[in-house]
Order: sequence, then C-alpha cells, then structure tokens
Amino acid sequence: MMVKVGIINVTGYVGMELARLLHQHPQVELASITGRSAVGQRLGEVLPHLADIDLVIEPELGEVTLVFSALPHKTSVEAVAAALERGIKVIDTSADFRLREAKEYQRWYDFAHPAPQLLAEAIYGLAELNRHQIASSRLVANPGCYPTGAILALAPALKEELIEPDIIVDAKSGVSGAGRTLSLGTHFAEANENVSAYALEGHRHLPEITQELSGLNPELPIAVTFVPHLVPMSRGILTTCYAKLKEGREGQGELEKGMRELYREFYRDEPFIRVVDAPPQTKQTLGTNLCLIHPTIDPRTQRLIIVSCIDNLVKGGAGQALQSMNLMLGLPEGMALEGSAVYP
Repeated sequence: MMVKVGIINVTGYVGMELARLLHQHPQVELASITGRSAVGQRLGEVLPHLADIDLVIEPELGEVTLVFSALPHKTSVEAVAAALERGIKVIDTSADFRLREAKEYQRWYDFAHPAPQLLAEAIYGLAELNRHQIASSRLVANPGCYPTGAILALAPALKEELIEPDIIVDAKSGVSGAGRTLSLGTHFAEANENVSAYALEGHRHLPEITQELSGLNPELPIAVTFVPHLVPMSRGILTTCYAKLKEGREGQGELEKGMRELYREFYRDEPFIRVVDAPPQTKQTLGTNLCLIHPTIDPRTQRLIIVSCIDNLVKGGAGQALQSMNLMLGLPEGMALEGSAVYP
C-alpha cells in the first residue's frame, strides 16, 4: 500500500525538487501540495517540468501520513506544529527546528521561537550520524546545505581526534541556495561572471555547523570560521575545510597515506558518501544525493584539508529529506535516490 505524503510550499526550489523525487518513488504517493502564491492552479501550470504530476495546489494540507514543510524560516513553525497536532510526521526543510537553543533564533534569525518545546524533540536529519534517531522520530529538522557539506567533511577527523578544534570552512554555492525570492545579489547581471564572499560577520548556518561539530566531540572547544561565497552556477556546493593536525603525532607520511582509508572506513556502509582520490567537482554530484569527500594533508603546514561536494538542492535539501523519510517509514534508505550525476 502506497504511503500518502504531502509538500507544504511546493513552489520553492526545495519544494519542487521534493515533488520531482517523490514522483518516482515506488512506495510513496504525493497526495497533497500547497503553495501560497499558486492556490487553485495545477502543478504543471505553475511548474511545467512537473506536468506529469496531476495535482492541484491546495490552500490547506490534505490527508497524509507524512509531510515536508518547505516554507522559509520563521514561517514554518506554525505549519509544522499544526501537522504534528494532526498526528502527521514532519520533515522541516527550513531552519526553524535545527538549533537546540531557542535563544539562538533571536540572534541568528531575528525572531522569538514560538514552539521551544519542539526543539528538544526535533532530530537533526543527517542520516550518516543520526540514522536510528531519525527512524523513530516524528519531527526531523533537515540540515542546511552549507552545514551538510562541512559536517560530513569534518566528522571522521573530529570523531577520531585527529585535528585541533580551530577550524576554517570555506564554501562556495550556486545561486539556487538563496531560494526563488528575487534579490539584487542573485540577479543575473550581478551574479554572472562574478564571485563574492558574504556574511563574514557570521552566516546563519554557522551556529548549526558549530552545534553539530561540537556534538561529535564534546570535549573539544570547537571554534569555526565560516566564509560562504556565491559563484555563478545554478546549483552545487564545494566546501574546503582546514584544520591543524594534533601535535605529537608521529609518522605524518603514514598518516597522510592512511587518511583516505580512515575516511573510507568511517563511511564504509554509507550509500551516499564517496571518499575519492582526487579533489571532487560540483558537476560530479549534479542531480544526485551524493556527497563526495577528498581528505589530504599539507605536509608543510601540517594541516588537514578536506574538500567535499554536494548538490545543494538534493543532498543539501530535498534528497536528504527523502533519505530521512525512507527511514521514518521503514523503507530502504536509498529508495528513489539512486542515479548518476547529470554530467557535464
């Protein structure tokens, strides 16, 4: 029997990517979609590339077992709470349930969180680290795109205590990461043939990165410098992380040789993590739920350098949410997420 699921706000980039992936799922029926700006229209009228999905965009969520809330931050909390009250499992793709401390929302998202009791219940939806908790949860907070690339890159080194806690994360994202809302910075004439750093005073994903990395090794006083960049491509994130190797380690040459093996062992059973021998490129993950990771060591500075690549709308968004959905419904984790990258 097919499981009925829904999408709140199907007209955003993550919402439409969820619809695309769910449509090809053999055990799930996309049964209800909402979209504030397109109520009453058929999905194919609003998003022609999804015309095969014969649904009307509704003002309210219908009868479903699980729903994805793809609303922007600040606006998702109310919809999530309402769905939970109806006994519907929820995967929230906004930032509204990612941080554990309610006070952090005032600082980073400029609003007082109206449902702090739910923050303690929400499970951070990174399956590679929280698989069992996700499977038994009724509320999953889908990770941000930048944190996904950074956390997966750094997790093995932190868990194995290979690095000092002073970490630099340099990340470059395509413009779809900013969503569909029009802005000057993502205007074609502004973004094309241009690369820019932004949010140097502190990006909203910084507390999420720090929170989850600190959880990997609570004894370390994690300090993260995070600098995001906007690059002129539609989708993809390339993350480069830097951290000093712990002093006192002998045989750094052997450590360099063994680093990739250590990463491969850490992610040995993970269906969507590939530890690669050459620095990965964003096009190698385009349209997939893969995260490609390349760790190496700079012998001159004794720094570990890890490069990771994801598609920000799939592993950094909708695909990761489906991965959690499969776990929550007791389905094979990779169902409807298999497939090779669209290249070039």
